[in-house]
Amino acid sequence: MSETNSYTPEEVANILKISKYTVYEMIKRGDLAAYHIGRKVRVQAPDLDLYIQKSKGASPSALQKQSDSAPSSQEALIICGQDVVLDILTRHLERDFPQVKFLRNHVGSMDGLLALYRGLANVATAHLWDSDTGKYNSPYIRRLLPGHRALIINLVHRNAGFFVAKGNPKGILSWKDLIRPDVRMVNRECGSGARVLLDEQLRLLSTSPKALQGYTHVEMSHLAIASTVARGDADVGVGIEKAAQQVQGVDFIPLQVERYDLVIRKDDADKPLFQALIATLRSKAFLNEVMGIGGYDLSKTGQIVDEV
Repeated sequence: MSETNSYTPEEVANILKISKYTVYEMIKRGDLAAYHIGRKVRVQAPDLDLYIQKSKGASPSALQKQSDSAPSSQEALIICGQDVVLDILTRHLERDFPQVKFLRNHVGSMDGLLALYRGLANVATAHLWDSDTGKYNSPYIRRLLPGHRALIINLVHRNAGFFVAKGNPKGILSWKDLIRPDVRMVNRECGSGARVLLDEQLRLLSTSPKALQGYTHVEMSHLAIASTVARGDADVGVGIEKAAQQVQGVDFIPLQVERYDLVIRKDDADKPLFQALIATLRSKAFLNEVMGIGGYDLSKTGQIVDEV
């Protein structure tokens, strides 16, 4: 096989003459290394070659024992999330553990939690606000990871609010202002924390999304939302303060402090790589680098803030 090739689970199934569901289970157990491009799973040819070579020299029972003692987290750690803080975290982990593949899946909060539930990720991030309890993340994690215990570890706290044009010419200051007929908005995709925050606020106002101009105008990141407002294609969008600091031509209207957390399975918490991840979050080097870029509250970074 060419080392430049990668395969879908279906292609791996055809090569090994097994079902694609068996391939997904192999990936979930860590028998076969895989990575993500968006929502798609890929297996590199060298990793498939390695699996085949191991299979030739070991009995099924020996292979099962090997997969139990060397889970996927020892070969690769897949982290879901989009914040720049995750880039810093990944870089620190890559420096300390060069033998491990640290892979990023740039998806929103709900998609990340579903990937964690399906065994397609090791770490998810979330900033999902629940209007019934006023809490972040825990109510959603309990429902999106049924039957699984999870630890919630704070990454950062950050300000969520509105991106508006410089000087806020339309005086947009509250959620009610989004309903005004002279206000055009730009929205995030379904499942993202910003979209959930907006929808929960509309629920509290007993307002239909149809009342908002631009509700169906969707962009896929905080920076894209801020950029849309900056160039005048929308009057307002929901996002985080850090993105506003990176885009010229926008002001930021803070509305609430959100808790941005890492989520891992409790069963993984005592594994060396996950312990190292928590230690990295608490390290002076990591904290100093994040503090240096500004825009985040690190007072609870690395703390286990809930267990569900």
